[in-house]
Amino acid sequence: MMILETERLRLRTVEHNDAAFYLALVNTPGFLAFIGDRGIRTIEAAEKAIADGPVAMQAALGHSIWLVESKQDGQALGMSGLIKRDTLDHVDIGYAFLPEHWGKGYAYEAGAAVLDHARNAIGLARLLAIVSPGNAASIALLEKLGLAFEKVVHLTPDDPGTNLYQIDFTN
Repeated sequence: MMILETERLRLRTVEHNDAAFYLALVNTPGFLAFIGDRGIRTIEAAEKAIADGPVAMQAALGHSIWLVESKQDGQALGMSGLIKRDTLDHVDIGYAFLPEHWGKGYAYEAGAAVLDHARNAIGLARLLAIVSPGNAASIALLEKLGLAFEKVVHLTPDDPGTNLYQIDFTN
């Protein structure tokens, strides 16, 4: 299902047949280092993760992390969207792109569309983001999108500290 379009991108729901892309994305060095190892090593595990994650969240909440594809050729570039985590009080923006698509402005373009959707289509008053303190590129992107550092949080007992960013849409 199509969710958003930008000048160069389409954001749509993640589907069962996106498993090969999802498997590749969650096993890139950047994803493993900054987002975490999901333990997904097979197409079957990717299919299950898609069904239990984005598909289930989209059905329950009307939003999730979405697949970002090129309008020009339909190539899957990454993912961006809105996630509701049990560990956070508000919805947060998430994103990840294949390394070959870094530095081309896709994450900003998709992120700006997701923020606009959160504010105007869904009506969120506040949006969060979490980022590893060492992920300078992601921190720069969040700040460019208008989010501000709020505090360091510990999402799990063994979390050494995750930066929490926020944007308030009511101002």
